[in-house]
Amino acid sequence: MRFLILDTDYPEFLNWLYAKHPGLETKPYREQMQVRLASLFGHAGSYSGNLNKLNHETHDIYPNNEPLQKAWAKEHGLKLRSDWGWQFRLRRGIVPWASRVREKHWLYDILAAQIRHYKPDVVLNLTMNGLSSRFLHEMKRYFRLLVGQHAATQLSDTEDWAIYDLVVSSFPPTVQWFRSREVPVAMNRLGFEPDVLPYLMDGEKNIPASFVGSFHPVHSTRIQWLEHVCSMSQVQVWSSAVSHLPASSCIHRSYVGPAWGREMYQVLRNSLLTLNHHGNIPPFANNMRLFEATGVGTLLITDWKENLHEMFELGKEVIAYRTPEECAELIRYYLEHKDECREIARAGQQRTLREHTYYQRVQELVDIIEGHLRQPMAITQRIFV
Repeated sequence: MRFLILDTDYPEFLNWLYAKHPGLETKPYREQMQVRLASLFGHAGSYSGNLNKLNHETHDIYPNNEPLQKAWAKEHGLKLRSDWGWQFRLRRGIVPWASRVREKHWLYDILAAQIRHYKPDVVLNLTMNGLSSRFLHEMKRYFRLLVGQHAATQLSDTEDWAIYDLVVSSFPPTVQWFRSREVPVAMNRLGFEPDVLPYLMDGEKNIPASFVGSFHPVHSTRIQWLEHVCSMSQVQVWSSAVSHLPASSCIHRSYVGPAWGREMYQVLRNSLLTLNHHGNIPPFANNMRLFEATGVGTLLITDWKENLHEMFELGKEVIAYRTPEECAELIRYYLEHKDECREIARAGQQRTLREHTYYQRVQELVDIIEGHLRQPMAITQRIFV
């Protein structure tokens, strides 16, 4: 099968990426894509690389990466609409008022052209909240199957999710949410990509305890937890930004800076132990840090969730806490018992490399898709124009 894999990047990451590589925005599409994938940020080829290993053709698309996408458009002779338009409204409810607004026409114009160009059998959308369901509905005649992937954050009630032929999720409540809307859905967990390991430097674990993560509104309980942990123990914190936190927050004293992609993996690799907290998304364990931390061979101390034991053996492969106080105590204990810390880290890595790799996840995904296609009502006719 031919897959088109759609994903979006945080604006903060894109700003960092292009600042780190001056002039990259003027380079050809292929060179920009190589740099993007080499950053190892997010899924970074985890789906496409393993689909290739399974003899499927793939193309990665990052629709919101403006320099990358406009390079593709230029190389394919695509003329783009102006992004500027007029917005009309009443000032104070009475006086007519017009102002210029910038709209991202280029995003959908280029993506539409790419779908027509690559003629995929399957469009795998990893950013269901990032692309209009109306647009996808208009494009469905150019491919056979629209598959969405979504984890745990809340989805909009205004989008038409029924346009998806199939949805996969690593989060049981999301599976139930789609099931209640009669959208075909299946479980497909997150995982770890072992191909990142050769890019990491071996060396002494010179970071005693780390936390790498975001502080978005959905993470308010994470902030409260980390403030307590930082006040009770020495933890170094990496995040895209902490300027929005109160000046009194002790997280500021622990903050080191951002760590994206390969740099994030290196921070985890250099940590004797690293911390995880799921934020305001109970009650299941379900984020990438579970597999990233264990995958690079670092002891993971994570918040207890009712399904955590399905992925790891607690106390032997990962360590779980129930309160901030218990977390701080566990940090102190394992920093004082480094041999035990390393033993659990090794066991956690072995479990992840044995059962939680993206090669396994993608194999499961292909089985799910092929099973869906075998159902008579699921088979649709592609029309290429």
